[in-house]
Amino acid sequence: MKLKLLTVLFVLSTISLWAGNEKKRKVEYVNPFIGASTNIKDAGAAHGLGKTIPGATSPFGLVQVSPNTITGGDNGPGYSDEHRSIEGFAFTQMSGIGWYGDLGNFLVMPTIGKMHTNSGHLDNPDAGYRSRYAKDSEYAEAGYYRVLLSDYNITTEATVSQRCGFLKFTYPENKESRIQIDLARRVGGTSTWQEVRVVNENTITGKMVCTPDGGGWGNGDGKGDYTVYFYAQFSKPLKNYGVWSVAIPEGQSRKREFIESEAFQQLTSKAEIHRKVKEYSGKHIGFFTEFETGKDEEVFLKAGISFVSEEGAKKNLEAEIPHWNFKQTLSESQDKWEKALSKISVETDNEDDKVIFYTALYRTMLDPRLYSDVDGKYIGGDKKVHETKDFNKRTIFSGWDVFRSQMPLLTIIRPDVIHDILNSLITLAEESGQNYLERWEFLNAYSGCMVGNPAISVLADAYKKGIRGYDIEKAWRFADLTSKKFGNAPLGYTPNSISQTLEYAYTEWCMAELAKELGKSEDEKRYRELSQSYKNIFDASHNSFCPKDKEGNFLPWPEKGRLTEGFGSVESNPFQQGWFVPHDIKGLINLKGGRELTVRDLDYMFDNTPSDFLWNQFYNHANEPVHHVPFLYNRLGEPWRTQYWSGYICHNAYKNGVKGLVGNEDVGQMSAWYVLASAGIHPICPGDTRMELTSPIFDEVNIEVGPSKHFKIMVKKESPKSVYIQSAKLNGKVYNHCYLDYADIMKGGTLELTLGDEPNKKWGVE
Repeated sequence: MKLKLLTVLFVLSTISLWAGNEKKRKVEYVNPFIGASTNIKDAGAAHGLGKTIPGATSPFGLVQVSPNTITGGDNGPGYSDEHRSIEGFAFTQMSGIGWYGDLGNFLVMPTIGKMHTNSGHLDNPDAGYRSRYAKDSEYAEAGYYRVLLSDYNITTEATVSQRCGFLKFTYPENKESRIQIDLARRVGGTSTWQEVRVVNENTITGKMVCTPDGGGWGNGDGKGDYTVYFYAQFSKPLKNYGVWSVAIPEGQSRKREFIESEAFQQLTSKAEIHRKVKEYSGKHIGFFTEFETGKDEEVFLKAGISFVSEEGAKKNLEAEIPHWNFKQTLSESQDKWEKALSKISVETDNEDDKVIFYTALYRTMLDPRLYSDVDGKYIGGDKKVHETKDFNKRTIFSGWDVFRSQMPLLTIIRPDVIHDILNSLITLAEESGQNYLERWEFLNAYSGCMVGNPAISVLADAYKKGIRGYDIEKAWRFADLTSKKFGNAPLGYTPNSISQTLEYAYTEWCMAELAKELGKSEDEKRYRELSQSYKNIFDASHNSFCPKDKEGNFLPWPEKGRLTEGFGSVESNPFQQGWFVPHDIKGLINLKGGRELTVRDLDYMFDNTPSDFLWNQFYNHANEPVHHVPFLYNRLGEPWRTQYWSGYICHNAYKNGVKGLVGNEDVGQMSAWYVLASAGIHPICPGDTRMELTSPIFDEVNIEVGPSKHFKIMVKKESPKSVYIQSAKLNGKVYNHCYLDYADIMKGGTLELTLGDEPNKKWGVE
């Protein structure tokens, strides 16, 4: 089988060469394996590496069909490259998240020979239905995944539509071939109730109920509470089929500690087999169908997924994959990706840089994903069915991460998605009765994960940029209630926290800006004053922000000073978090003793940052709090340093390989930073329409900003090593600013940059 696969690949590559010098499609540059590792050792930190999925996806789609190598632990994607066996292919996944994961539902596994009802585990795959796989057979593109399961000699291929998955299995000759579907499986735990029903000789339908009692998001602490419905069809008739059922003891925990245990493997291995049953339900069940196969026989499975109903899953499948043509679905999926990736085109002779760029752009288009069915129905925050024709209901809003780069990027290339996510958050606030905008939303769950009020940032940024397809008065009301519930009033700071005080001060500034736009003068005045609350926790004796207790006393200064991770700072230290005053940089400079001292302190941060950018105490690109920091030099009168460091980070923190992300993808943020920075633009303060300029790493960047409308950045270099902007022209006129306005970009035009080997310390200086 391996030889045959290599032969096919050789032929395909030969055909490609025969085709001449045809320009590669953008989908061909996507490498889904970039960042596909949870390896803590390689990351040098508990947060691991990229934690991305390598499987088949669709732009912002509801379904992701991806191989799963592990259940439980801090393995949110369900996959890590260093694992050498696969337990199945799930139809829902989380990608690039830094907490205990969820989803991984509807786990499909082709097998032959003796049937196992337990998964087995990494160090003993033979004990269950999982299989080793041939690493050199593993291949992925945008919308496609393939691997050879070597224990079974079965090649598995996957593709997707927006709401459906399509699997193709190529079997060896065998009298006991099989497809198994573990309906209880969930990445961070189990579903707590499952149902399956045989509809006809080719079709099954059912559901999987996933409550916090079954673990999942944050091992249950994230409050993930959802039901996955499926409508699945097999290309081979259901003749020898059945269900396995595990007797889960009353009161037994279903969380990750249990499912990671040997006791769980023993219990699931003793499941009762029920053959030819048309309908079954239980706490832990699976479905299987058995058949004979000839050599290289192809067997297909396709399934519609819905979070609303079985009928919704059926409608999704009938609308999106009504046929059995795998190639057609793959072609349609990749055409969707080609259109999506064409929003930004880059030119360079460096092929690796193209791979990194288009893969990064691809990663920014996985979430916030579709949550509604083809008919517009979705489950609201009240657990009731709602229907909308005005927007696509979306979910998985990793707010604390994505407000910094991903959401600003989408305001440029996909304002429709910004429109959708704001409507989704607003309707959730109303339907749930919570009446505030959640900071980290997961399938309607108010997880409360991380800090700040990032939804307010997204709202203010969108409104000021003219993205306004939502009820602004309702949005304002919920934003106001959010800020009052989570903010720096009445003390003027948040006790024991630098991170919260600074983040709230920023979003209180966002509220002031929004109030100003809406003509709410009293609200603007109140929030403008609150936005200055960051000053209340600055300890001049240590030239650093320091947390205060409820009585207003600074907490004792730690031995390691401002480099002490966790001292009032979330996933950071006071040195890193202390740069987060994006709305009042002049005020921050004054606190730190003026421009010269501030530049010196910023230099100290970068001079002590390791060149690999793995987790560290200085510029820690592996995590979000510092992502705006390289662009601060623009505001400090030394834009040439922004130009140097943004490019240096692009080239050293991002690679074309599994270890190509130095930290969690964080649901699109890590990649969005790269997309913007490598293109030469990046915001410091979402809510302000100013975009900082820096040196692109490409020769040309072409951004589609509307129908037949583009903003181009053209680069001329004195030498291949040139990184410093010498001069600029905007639409043919000399341009001496180190920033652009959002409006400058969106009306289209051309920015011409000339780069040199030495800094021009006069260009762009404010």
